[in-house]
Amino acid sequence: MRSEEKRKGWKLQAGPDLYLLLTLLLTIFALGPLLQPGYFWGAHDARHNVYFLFEFDRSIQDGIWYPRWAPDFTFGYGYPFFNIYGPLASYVGEVFHLIGFDFVTSVKIVFGLAIVFSGLAMYLFVRRLMGPKAGLVAALVYVYVPYHVFDLYVRAALAESVTFVFVPLVLWGCYETVQNPRLTNIVGLGLAYAGLMFTNNAITLMYTPLLAAYLIVLVLAQVNQTQPWRELSRESFFPLIANLLRVSIPPLAGLLLGFGLSAIFWIPALTEFKYVRVDQWYAGRYDYRDDFVYFFQLFSPTWGFGASGPGPGDTVSFQLGAMPFVLSVLSLAVLKQVKDWALRRQILFFQAVTLVAIFLLLPAAASTWELLSPVRFAQFPWRYLTFTVLSTAVLAGSVLNSQFSILNSQSPIPYSLLILVTLVILGSYPYLQAEITEPAEGPVSLAGLMRFQQSADEMTGSTAWVKEIPKWSPMADNYIAGLPVESKLDQSTVPEGAQAAARDWSTTHEFVQYKAPIRDEKHFIRLTFNLFYYPGWRAYLVQKHDRGLGIVGEVEIEPEDGPLGRITVKVPGNRRYLLLRFEDTPVRVAGKIISALSLGVVLVVWGGTLGWRKVKALTPWPPLPFAPRFAAGDGRGGTFSPSPRLPPSGERERGGGRGVG
Repeated sequence: MRSEEKRKGWKLQAGPDLYLLLTLLLTIFALGPLLQPGYFWGAHDARHNVYFLFEFDRSIQDGIWYPRWAPDFTFGYGYPFFNIYGPLASYVGEVFHLIGFDFVTSVKIVFGLAIVFSGLAMYLFVRRLMGPKAGLVAALVYVYVPYHVFDLYVRAALAESVTFVFVPLVLWGCYETVQNPRLTNIVGLGLAYAGLMFTNNAITLMYTPLLAAYLIVLVLAQVNQTQPWRELSRESFFPLIANLLRVSIPPLAGLLLGFGLSAIFWIPALTEFKYVRVDQWYAGRYDYRDDFVYFFQLFSPTWGFGASGPGPGDTVSFQLGAMPFVLSVLSLAVLKQVKDWALRRQILFFQAVTLVAIFLLLPAAASTWELLSPVRFAQFPWRYLTFTVLSTAVLAGSVLNSQFSILNSQSPIPYSLLILVTLVILGSYPYLQAEITEPAEGPVSLAGLMRFQQSADEMTGSTAWVKEIPKWSPMADNYIAGLPVESKLDQSTVPEGAQAAARDWSTTHEFVQYKAPIRDEKHFIRLTFNLFYYPGWRAYLVQKHDRGLGIVGEVEIEPEDGPLGRITVKVPGNRRYLLLRFEDTPVRVAGKIISALSLGVVLVVWGGTLGWRKVKALTPWPPLPFAPRFAAGDGRGGTFSPSPRLPPSGERERGGGRGVG
């Protein structure tokens, strides 16, 4: 069975996979709260998710295919939210909204897809490592572990919930590129890692060191198969380095491709992050020192819909889960029975991840949080429970790995296995609930967004030039009154004797006709807009021609010398028209180009793979006089050596496998 799984690589089985179908069937219970009428508006980020999509749609409706500016955040002054926050969940939700679903239903659909595909991804990853029974148990633990349920229905953390899909896929991609360094496997890893980066910044930053450590474990295990560590000598040093490079380059190429595919997002997010204020997100109630988890809370069955705070009296749960914990402990006993050196090292790796993650949750890790700034990417200590969700799921699956299992029945789906997965589900079933409420701010609308920002003090991000975060705005007055905002030009700042009015307006541009009191190029007036200053806003003088309007020159924009840091433009008196619009900066253009080139690589590889398959199907190729030979092994990948002839078919069947092909 191991050799059969090895040959499949990324592929699904040719016939129906009963365990895969069972995985999909048993994840349905986790969807229960989403199937209820209404929405859990009181959950931590529930309103954020809806209004993120609402703002995203506003830009899409204006023809902006990759939004960066949220025009109505911070009471209408705008905020570059989508420039620094992964947009993938918003894109998926927007697809369903454009089909015809309302904003709330679209968000609920994305939550549901995240649940189903996270279980599917974990099943496929662990099945590849340890067989289908292990994959089933790992997938269900992954879906039903209490922290995952907490993320879904208490926090309503949509983007973080979507990352649960990509983490197993990235791990799987690392495994495949080490075991089977083929172009299609490299592309698969690149797509998975790009998906993770597009989804959630904090989770990507947290997981990247873990992925690096996992990759090191895989590479060392693979190299050990061809050059056993115990047999190394001084003469084997340079061959060892060459072997390490040979094994390491494919997964590194996959990760590099992922960086390239997501460059449109991460390059501007990284380089322009300094232009937003972050102090408001890392102090006060966001201070990590108030959110450490006490050891007893890891085992307490308490559940709630409140929030975390200083001390042990949190009104939410941070438990590991009874069944995930018990199965993880049992993995210690299974470890002694696993004969495969590489698999044993992977189990040890996930056991270590569990211990490190638990340590980072506890007050004892306070000095670590102070000394190691990368640890603070998590923002809250309890967020490292995402690591335990991953590690305990894999460890739970290891108890039923194909080399050794506590369930020795030979039937296709043993009754004892069904009992085990039932216990996994029942262990979290009481927590599968959501507090369905009506939105306190009223229906989803611009007025509702203004009320939400005012009541919750949320979604009021500001740029680096803002000295005082506003509590309200003239735009908010209009929205609450049901009046449209047709211009962000602040008429109260237009100089006496001058006139200015917007002739065209969208979420990312403003076309203004103005008249100065003195029509002379040496006399200037200053126009101020109710928009936060941020790189990308540019202003142009426009002139009428016989064939219409044309740009005649660019004028400098400056931040207002005041508490709000608004955009101001100094225009000459001898002109009549001004165009203000939000554009791509050079780093945003560079990101787009790199992503486009990387996408081209993906299309070329996939197109070439499909073409090669057709050629092979139509052309009877003769045997090669010099072909790679894979030594027979245990189905986990053999040694690579040149051979002047093709190996016998039986030996090929026993040898190294294939990934995507």
